Amino acid sequence: MTARGLLDWLDAPDPDRGIRFLRPDGTWTRHPYPELAAAAHAVARRLRAAGVRPGRAVALVLGSGPEFVAAFFGALLCGAVPAPLAPPATFQDDTAYRDRLTARLAVLQPAAILLGAASTGLGPPGAAAPVLDLAAAWPDGCAADTAPVGAPATALVQFTSGSSGPARAVVVSARALEANLAAVRRWLRMGPDDPTATWLPFHHDMGLVGCLLTPVTTGADLWVLRPEDFVRSPLAWLRCFGEHGARLTAAPAFGLAHVLRRVRPEALAGLDFGRWRAVITGAERIDPAILSGFVELLAPHGFRAASMLPAYGLAEATLAVTGVPLAEEPTTLRVDRSALRTGDPIRPAGRTTPPERRLELVGCGRPLLPDGRIRIVGHRGEELPPGRVGEIVCAGSSIADGYLGAGPAFDPTGLRTGDSGFLHGGRLFVLGRLGDSLKQRARTVFAEDLEAVLAGIAELRHRRPAVLLGARDGVDTAVAVVEGREGAWVATAVERLRRGLDGAEVVVVAGPSGLIRRTSSGKPRRRPMWEAFAAGTLGGRVVGGTAGT
Repeated sequence: MTARGLLDWLDAPDPDRGIRFLRPDGTWTRHPYPELAAAAHAVARRLRAAGVRPGRAVALVLGSGPEFVAAFFGALLCGAVPAPLAPPATFQDDTAYRDRLTARLAVLQPAAILLGAASTGLGPPGAAAPVLDLAAAWPDGCAADTAPVGAPATALVQFTSGSSGPARAVVVSARALEANLAAVRRWLRMGPDDPTATWLPFHHDMGLVGCLLTPVTTGADLWVLRPEDFVRSPLAWLRCFGEHGARLTAAPAFGLAHVLRRVRPEALAGLDFGRWRAVITGAERIDPAILSGFVELLAPHGFRAASMLPAYGLAEATLAVTGVPLAEEPTTLRVDRSALRTGDPIRPAGRTTPPERRLELVGCGRPLLPDGRIRIVGHRGEELPPGRVGEIVCAGSSIADGYLGAGPAFDPTGLRTGDSGFLHGGRLFVLGRLGDSLKQRARTVFAEDLEAVLAGIAELRHRRPAVLLGARDGVDTAVAVVEGREGAWVATAVERLRRGLDGAEVVVVAGPSGLIRRTSSGKPRRRPMWEAFAAGTLGGRVVGGTAGT
């Protein structure tokens, strides 16, 4: 498909469909597609009047509202490249936010910066570019008279989450974006009659590509909550499916866990989830207990286990790489975690395997693109056979061009992801980030493994602890960071972490809410936290630990 395909919906937008946004009072405001199309044309005119030239980047510092939709497609209409950036978030440190925003703008060098209601009070961002306030001039019945100048070859710049280091600007071509959108539509058998509902932020790849661009370019209805709306009331998100008829969504596992924490079975009375067809789950390693718990909670109201669709993807591949086929129940595999060494075969966990060595993994399906391919490679880049652990390498037409202003372009025939995993039965199983791991006696220990161990402690189950791994003074060290008060769980945590490590030092840090730094998608920012721990600036208090023997 061509770049023009991203703008096709603007030619004859369906007045009977559009996007609904949740208001603070719990009601919904509807913006039909003709209105959003007119707003996109108005934004394109403003950008041209501001001197924005085709091919230049435009920073979108906007929340998940109608302004974002108008800004994204308006930038494309005038031939510019939209670059979504996180707006100021509720309860976020203003200084830290401005530092991150300034760093991203320095990389991006935008021709214009678009602000909206979510950026109220931000002040002039630190960049030499005109700032346009969209909240103050929402169009009312503007004529859609802005002919495209020719959509840019680059359709998007999206920043990585920054979970393992500084966020990087990924350059996504129109060809790659269209290929990924088409793959998601085929995967979900999605048409205009399939509404989506989402609470994911639009500046994140799963929220942007999976839950905004796919339904909009398909011409389907969309229900949108802000992330803070979902945090306050996950039931409002569930009602999109049980009352309003939404059928498709995507959500990381921690979002499903939030539903399990906050929604009681009796609150679902009268809801019907029988038409809910897909919950794409990815963005982090998937806990099978969360999937089964979510199904168990909703099954009495018609929800089916086959609607859970575990997936694997990354910004460098635009979004989706693999996924479980529609209507196929997720596959799990129990392995011995002590045998997870790069290049070695996995070893199934049996009845005689000690509990602390058992690891249950969720399969993330098969490649979604027609030309998609997954390989697993060893230390020297050699391809490994199925069932052996190594680095995940993906290929296909949705691989992005590269990082903005940094190094060579990505190789579409083989992008090294930095993630570890293996193939089994044709399915991909993901172990974790290679940058968030320790190598001990040829065995790789992942932070995700140790976080799963901590989540098995009853007092920590819902606290979402983070584990940081690295070497301090030449000694392998694991730091468990937990939000909340210390208690009897500390000794249990230290003992269980020691079982999973060979001669490593264990440190437990506890502190108030907000101690764990997270990305906009909710993943722990382990590498920056490790650096803060090493520098003595992490915060919290050391409440336990022991030197390895």
